[in-house]
Amino acid sequence: MRDDLALISRWIPKGARVLDLGCGDGDLLAHLQDDRQVNGYGLEIDQDNIAACFAKGVNVIEQDLDKGLGNFQSDRFDYVVMTQALQAVLRPDSILDEMLRVGREAIITFPNFGHWRVRSYLGFKGRMPVSSALPYEWYDTPNIHLCTVKDFEAHCRERNIRIIERQVVNRHHRSGRLTRAWPNLFGEIAIYRVTL
Repeated sequence: MRDDLALISRWIPKGARVLDLGCGDGDLLAHLQDDRQVNGYGLEIDQDNIAACFAKGVNVIEQDLDKGLGNFQSDRFDYVVMTQALQAVLRPDSILDEMLRVGREAIITFPNFGHWRVRSYLGFKGRMPVSSALPYEWYDTPNIHLCTVKDFEAHCRERNIRIIERQVVNRHHRSGRLTRAWPNLFGEIAIYRVTL
């Protein structure tokens, strides 16, 4: 399991109801089902990932996140999780609102476009950055709405979304003195737990 998923799993208590948006191959939900006895569902659009979820015993629904979550009733889940996909949806603001409508809390991770390497890549090379957190070229990237830690926190303030916990980490998913002191400059991956 990816290190960021291990960090997220610590925030989810036993027996929680979880919806994982863009659940990939189902690693997080499989772990949460085995370790935390959660009742979970994943939403995924990639057929290979859907097959991998079924093989792991993960409940998965084929669904395009850009179509919204209108097929889920309000307050249906304790936690709605979206890892490394917020920047790939057409309307990240709308999906965040929907996450908080169907879930009591939302857990979101995204690459921080304010990281110093990204800034230097743009500033010195004059080109779109390619890094471990942003591994695609400009022409083949699924990332269409890149944001920074400051952008996300400003959006939360504007929408009256309360940040319960934040962890900003480096590419090895570790938080050090610099990432804690200047998260927007030294954090490569942002992990948030939010609620209304």
